[in-house]
Amino acid sequence: MVLQRFRRPSIDELNRVVDALEIPEAVFKTSPWQPRDLVETGLRQWLRCCGAAMRDDQVIGMPSHAVDEAWHGLILCTMRYARFCDAAYGRFLHHFPEGEGSRGAVVDPMADQLGRTVVAWTLVARPDEQCVLWNLDTVVGVEHLWGISPERVDAIEESLRTRA
Repeated sequence: MVLQRFRRPSIDELNRVVDALEIPEAVFKTSPWQPRDLVETGLRQWLRCCGAAMRDDQVIGMPSHAVDEAWHGLILCTMRYARFCDAAYGRFLHHFPEGEGSRGAVVDPMADQLGRTVVAWTLVARPDEQCVLWNLDTVVGVEHLWGISPERVDAIEESLRTRA
């Protein structure tokens, strides 16, 4: 078996590509929540987290239903999404709905995946940047909330600080 090598862009390069991504109106067809600019911020933060996770071959969990719907909309812009993935990640970022893994792999519980999302965020966050992903669904009024509690986010971040 031949392992395929992928280009692993730096975090700075990843951030530049995500910042430059033009997000068309079509992305929000199934993500009607407002304010839209907040959902877009969440989508960009999610895409940055994905890049950090992919660099370490990790699977992370989606903390926001509103952002997940926007991501689905972006994926449906297939050519734009494929070009973005190549530029941002050096490979295609597949979507695996909860419970689905790649190539039949065992899937970690969502709580573990969400914990890795917090870790990924610590790798891509800019100085003094606040993550909107953790409470975005509450802010925009999603009926069935997804996510991770602020207490768990704080505990994971504190654990990472004490390890450093």
